[in-house]
Amino acid sequence: MRKLLLGGLLATTMLIPAFAADVMWRSSKLIGLNVYNSQNEKLGDISEILVDKSGKINGVVIGVGGFLGMGQHDIKVEMSKLKFVDEPVRTSSSSPAPSGTTGSASTVPANRPATATTTSTTRSNWYPDHAVLSGATKDSLKSMPEFKYD
Repeated sequence: MRKLLLGGLLATTMLIPAFAADVMWRSSKLIGLNVYNSQNEKLGDISEILVDKSGKINGVVIGVGGFLGMGQHDIKVEMSKLKFVDEPVRTSSSSPAPSGTTGSASTVPANRPATATTTSTTRSNWYPDHAVLSGATKDSLKSMPEFKYD
């Protein structure tokens, strides 16, 4: 009986609390996440998350340029260089956006909702809306050394 009671206590302490979605992200949802610069220009997307032997995230691989994976230039970026954002990307179009949307359908990524979402809605999905790599341009990233999976 004592073993059963101790086993039950151990199991309950190992459960993830209900509010974990506010402080953790699912790595499977980060793959494919769009990466923008400070000017809201899409640079690429996260194609891989690199983890060291201790389980710490060493960096992410971002695919820059290309079309459907062809001609894509993979670069490694430290996780600390990325800022994750829960709100949808704001476009800088000269025409006013229809109410309730973040821009025209062509500027919204296909795997993200076109309507504006609140922070609490996005967080309950266990992933941010997008990442920002400040001070970067597509050309500067393409000139970086390519990350090779050796």
